[in-house]
Amino acid sequence: MEELGEPLLTVEEAASRLNTGVRFPRRLIAERRIAYVKVGRHVRIPAAALAAYIDSATVSPVQAATRRR
Repeated sequence: MEELGEPLLTVEEAASRLNTGVRFPRRLIAERRIAYVKVGRHVRIPAAALAAYIDSATVSPVQAATRRR
C-alpha cells in the first residue's frame, strides 16, 4: 500500500508530468491501467503509481544489427 505522506496528484498534474492532455490519464483510470485514489468525488493518482506506469511503459532501445557487405 502507499506510504502516508506520499504525494497524490490531480489528473491535471499527472497529465502535465506525462506531457499529455487530461484525457489520457482519465482514460488510464477508466481502463484501470493505473492505480488511483478516490477522495470523495475527486480522483487522485499516487506519484508512485504514475512512476510505476511510466516504468512499465518504457521501451528500451534495440541495437541495430550491423549490415555485412
